[in-house]
Amino acid sequence: MDIREAVRSIKAAILKSQARAAQMVNHEQLSLYYGIGRYISEHSREGYWGTGAIARISKQLKSELPGLKGFSEENIKLMRRFYEAWKDIETNSVVASTEIPQTTVVQVPANSVDASTELQKAGSEPNSVRQLQLTSDDSFPITAFLNISFSHHVAIFRYAETYDERKYYIQLAYNQRLTLDDLEEMIKARVYDHRTSLPNNFFKTIPDKALAMRTIQMFKDSYLLDYINVEDIDVSDPMDIDESVIETSIVMNIKNFIMTFGKSFTYKGHQVHYNKLGHNHWIDLLFYNRELKSLVVVELKKGQFKPSYLGQLAAYLRILDDEEKLPDENPSVGIILCKKADKAYVEYVLQDYVKPMGVATYQQIQSRLKELLPPEDEMKRLME
Repeated sequence: MDIREAVRSIKAAILKSQARAAQMVNHEQLSLYYGIGRYISEHSREGYWGTGAIARISKQLKSELPGLKGFSEENIKLMRRFYEAWKDIETNSVVASTEIPQTTVVQVPANSVDASTELQKAGSEPNSVRQLQLTSDDSFPITAFLNISFSHHVAIFRYAETYDERKYYIQLAYNQRLTLDDLEEMIKARVYDHRTSLPNNFFKTIPDKALAMRTIQMFKDSYLLDYINVEDIDVSDPMDIDESVIETSIVMNIKNFIMTFGKSFTYKGHQVHYNKLGHNHWIDLLFYNRELKSLVVVELKKGQFKPSYLGQLAAYLRILDDEEKLPDENPSVGIILCKKADKAYVEYVLQDYVKPMGVATYQQIQSRLKELLPPEDEMKRLME
């Protein structure tokens, strides 16, 4: 019997079970807080209770349930805000919430010290569970909603201003397993406003979330290389123009190219050669970014994005991190610069790569002019 294998198997089962248990605890807590928030909102906002009722409820709950945590006056008010932030999703949702029965309208006099007793009377029946249902928004991130902590939810409804922003940050916090501090920093830095940036895996591959955010902000999703005029290149068919021709044009206009990317970039070379274990590698364009403190590889591709490009780029980044990166520098970053790219598809295939990479597109003068000019038939008609 292999003891080590048995331990690994049992350990994996324990960890999975613990993860499922923690998940259920989080679901139940959010359900409870939402139900309490609903109850508090419906009775306090319309003046059914006098001023100070929530403070008295909190105080008496602590008195009757020694050791109870999380039910301070401030936290109960946060539960109310939690409900009010999301009450519009309640119809047709798959979120279960613990509902405090509300057959009785609770009226608490302003000078009452028995506010929680009145609350208990109103909720003396066994708690019932009902389904909250999404109205028309089928894109609501329900899995993410149920699997981030209440503290994360608080940060989101405190700092994110709009409904769409809140949905975005819920999904982001879940996908990237963000800490509370990282989430707050991203919301305050308006990461939502940069969501249309180039498809990338920076948050997954760069442990420092602030650095990942700066890396995203450093690049655009599309660049106009207006100093590359394919009409001046002597070929019979524009499709014959390959990466080396475009690269040569960029090198001849390297100052313009750097200004296109940003002033923080320093040009290191083109067709930079590395021999690794007997295999030759040629990096199209190599830069150093002072703000990111990392080397940046730009690989030029003349046509549609292909998944194989990422494997090539990942190899270059591995070599650079082994051969060139200094101890105080951050891991190298790679950018595929191609003519066309399906953003959703790129993000999908990027998921399994462990090196920081993104994919941007470029336009040249000729293609840009084609977009601006009328169709060919219309041009002929106008000329006639």
